[in-house]
Amino acid sequence: MFVVSILSVAVQQMFESRIGTLPSASISAFPEAADLLIGSDELSGDQEQPQVCNSVRRYYLVIKRALDFVGALTLLVLLFPVMILTALLVRISSKGPVIFRQTRLTDGGRPFTMLKFRTMCQNAESKTGAVWASKNDARVTAVGRFLRKTRLDELPQLLNVLKGEMSLIGPRPERPEFADLLKKELPSFDKRHMVKAGITGLAQVEHGYASCTESYRRKLALDLLYVKRCCLLLDLRIALRTIFVIFTGSGSR
Repeated sequence: MFVVSILSVAVQQMFESRIGTLPSASISAFPEAADLLIGSDELSGDQEQPQVCNSVRRYYLVIKRALDFVGALTLLVLLFPVMILTALLVRISSKGPVIFRQTRLTDGGRPFTMLKFRTMCQNAESKTGAVWASKNDARVTAVGRFLRKTRLDELPQLLNVLKGEMSLIGPRPERPEFADLLKKELPSFDKRHMVKAGITGLAQVEHGYASCTESYRRKLALDLLYVKRCCLLLDLRIALRTIFVIFTGSGSR
């Protein structure tokens, strides 16, 4: 695992150097994000960026969808034994369903049912309603803590990718309850829905979980930066970074 982590970092650095040659992104359409990340080299420059609907982006989306489908199908086949073992661990470790279903939002703000292995005790929000997960959250089971640290709980979302509801790479899908709250505090929140939600994304590998509105500001800025700069090379960089995060468990809750 250590060797894989080192290799992923080395290859990631190589691609980061290549990405650095790309034109800097102007996020004039996202003033909140610019204010949050003022001084960042990523946000320097006044060059106009193409709109999401232009021809270049359309080709990118077609290629990305093909890669999503092939990638998700391949990972489901390769990781099927791991998913079976994970399901058994969830089943024998605590009461409740193995698969947790929850309504989330994807591109265009469309709701869909996201799948994941259950990591919390049954009916975890029956008394509190929708609340953010926190560090050392008491609702998380012992097995669930390991699954969250290794991101194994996200594997069922490969089925969401096959169905076209999610992408392998993109902003993490948010719950409608939190989306309504965040839109009031962060006016640019809806702009993250210009692309399909993903299993992993720039905000996840660089920031980790957000547990309140304030910590979500940085996460949103990274989501909006991805919306403006998304390309296959950046997606590859995020994928490599994700491998490192999985083996180190950084940013888990």
